Amino acid sequence: MNLFAYGTLLCADILGKVAGCRPACTPAALRGYRRHAVTDEVYPAIVAHEGAAVTGVVYFDVPADAWPCLDRFEGEMYARRIVRVLCEDGTSVDAATYVIKPKFAYRLAPSEWSVEEFLASGRKRFEAEYSGFDRVGNRRRRGSMLVRNRHGGS
Repeated sequence: MNLFAYGTLLCADILGKVAGCRPACTPAALRGYRRHAVTDEVYPAIVAHEGAAVTGVVYFDVPADAWPCLDRFEGEMYARRIVRVLCEDGTSVDAATYVIKPKFAYRLAPSEWSVEEFLASGRKRFEAEYSGFDRVGNRRRRGSMLVRNRHGGS
């Protein structure tokens, strides 16, 4: 199964640490959704929004044993959904992505989440505040636990 990433997992090295793999990827867009900042966090969430689109990447053929790690990383605030994304080359593919659950929508900020801001300053905060995110992918091998103060965000 493919993964559409639109937040912290845009960074292939973070995906590698979380899921224990670094699949091939390409830029892609998800139509009919909008990316929001999550209040007081450095990660985003997406919600259905007619006429909007979210840019990100699609990782191809994510191994089956990576999905439990990704589910743990995303946490209870997100639900995994199958969506259709448009790749940079014009092809469309199905991919799983993580959408905020309606009961957590109150946490969405009105502003859009910025990839550039995350890379410039948010990533350091993410790595400092979410200790253990880099061991989620190792859980299946060593039994380590994710110790997070909050969440990850695709």
